[in-house]
Amino acid sequence: MKFSTMRRHLREGSKNIYRNGWMTVASVGAVTTTLLLVGVFLALMLNVNEMANNVEEDVEIKVYADRTAEKKDLDKLESKLNDISAVETVTFSSKEQELEELKSSMGEEGQVWEMYNEDNNPLSDAFILKTSDPLDTFTVADEVAEYDYVEKVHYGEGVVERLFGLTKYVRYIGIALIAALVFTAIFLISNTIKLTIMARSKEIGIMKLVGATNGFIRWPFFIEGILLGVLGSLLPIAVVATGYHYLYNNLRDKIQVSFIELIPFNPLVWQVSLIMLAIGAFIGVWGSLMSVRKFLKV
Repeated sequence: MKFSTMRRHLREGSKNIYRNGWMTVASVGAVTTTLLLVGVFLALMLNVNEMANNVEEDVEIKVYADRTAEKKDLDKLESKLNDISAVETVTFSSKEQELEELKSSMGEEGQVWEMYNEDNNPLSDAFILKTSDPLDTFTVADEVAEYDYVEKVHYGEGVVERLFGLTKYVRYIGIALIAALVFTAIFLISNTIKLTIMARSKEIGIMKLVGATNGFIRWPFFIEGILLGVLGSLLPIAVVATGYHYLYNNLRDKIQVSFIELIPFNPLVWQVSLIMLAIGAFIGVWGSLMSVRKFLKV
């Protein structure tokens, strides 16, 4: 395509924004309303996904060694645990450390355990395993349970399965909601633009009759669609950025739950803004091209 032709398409597409007046306002309004909802849900789901990742990463396997195991047996077991490909880290926790951890976790009631010392400590040495992929927790736990000098394996069986199932469904629901909002926006913008194009159907018909190609006619609408989508995304981006900045600065220090941690303002807002710009441009282009298609059949 010649540069002069492209410049003509850019000029015509830009002029159409001003020519259509209230129809442009309606189109931009449709994109703005929908993208505002998309932006809010997107910021929310990114944070929920991050929380789900934090929860999954906190899952660990605790391998309690047999109390009869000697130092060489523990070394052999540790080496075998490190050889498991799905295991990322192996941390040794002596029975003395286990006792101190138990005391601190029970608060004042932990004083009951003060009577136990190194000689009569009833707890076992343990190994704490972290898998590279949290979903490997189950298979690794089952495998380790069969090893020699392993008394028992604990990873929150039952609770962890439900937890992973919940995080999976949360992600699916978030994706479904955002997809539904995007398709709704495409429907709204295509119908709004269709009204604009109907008013110019005779112009399109004349251009076709004098030999203009479909591509030559589509390009100004293509440019117009991009501009409508981008213009419609500016206000939602500003609202989401301002709102998230306020929430992040006011809530991050008040959240006391370890796995609930808001994603920093930067890079989240940049990510959301780029996604919203891309969605806005896609909605505008798709709506314009789908609307003009039927009028090209002359």
